[in-house]
Amino acid sequence: MEKLASVELNDDLHDHTRDLPPPATAHHQQQPRPRAKLSAAAIIPVWIVLSSGVIIYNNYIYNTLNFKYPVFLVTWHLTFAAIGTRVLQRTTHLLDGAKDVPVSKDMFFRSILPIGLLFSGSLILSNTAYLYLSVAYIQMLKAFTPVAILLISWVFRLSEPSRKLLLIVLMISSGVALASKGERWFSLVGFVIQAGGVGFEATRLVLIQTLLHGLKMDPLVSLHLYAPVCALINFCVIPFTEGAAPFRVTVAPHITPFLLLTNALLAFLLNIAAVFLVGVGSGLVLTLAGVFKDVLLVTGSVLIWGGQVSLMQAGGYSIALCGLVMFKVSGGK
Repeated sequence: MEKLASVELNDDLHDHTRDLPPPATAHHQQQPRPRAKLSAAAIIPVWIVLSSGVIIYNNYIYNTLNFKYPVFLVTWHLTFAAIGTRVLQRTTHLLDGAKDVPVSKDMFFRSILPIGLLFSGSLILSNTAYLYLSVAYIQMLKAFTPVAILLISWVFRLSEPSRKLLLIVLMISSGVALASKGERWFSLVGFVIQAGGVGFEATRLVLIQTLLHGLKMDPLVSLHLYAPVCALINFCVIPFTEGAAPFRVTVAPHITPFLLLTNALLAFLLNIAAVFLVGVGSGLVLTLAGVFKDVLLVTGSVLIWGGQVSLMQAGGYSIALCGLVMFKVSGGK
């Protein structure tokens, strides 16, 4: 079910590797392998640590340090990524694939800009959800992403439903519904925000499959392409959502330049790890790695922040994860 990868500009800007366009829709893109020779056993633990670290770090900033400005933080990450990818392009071979993606004026307005708008909406909403929902519950809701992708694909007749896919949709939907009913600190506002983020992300992935069919873009090339566009979009959104507040030192005295730098650097390293992850792992391996990471995050949120996961939630989430693995094993058919 993954994502560009985050772009893994996340988890949320950062957790998109498992949600790279799945084979359930009409056109699935094959990602080029990176040049460096790393085994899946070497890169998967690194990716899990970085992906989990980004989510934990962001949640720490939002809720422990009480910095309630997700649009600003996402914009800072995107700006850092835009600069970082251009530095890598000039100093490494990691972005050699960018030469194979010619961006014309027509392509920009017909493909890049609309996908960038959806990406910005996804990042803003998914990060805002951390102000209302627990880390564990957000990870559970993200399991619904492949269902959203399938539903959008079916509505626009980009793919045809089958009995197997309908069963998978039912499994994931029922599992997420049980997890939601078992959530002890359920917030309707947070749920709607996260659902909106999932909708934006699913639509973005479907558009990538249809509008950019034939182009081979790994997570880092995608980040190189979209980060400047999304950063500019977000800059235009800040005055209407958060205003000048996040720029005032008195509002968040604990948000130091060092903290912002390390936070953005960790997110950027996650995108680099995603390139190698996509290069060494099959779709099923990526899915299982993502599932393991999500389980660790759910467990970690209980241990770190004292959250609680009910038996109903655990059971529902288990059903949803089984549906996700079945989806990947079936090849989306």
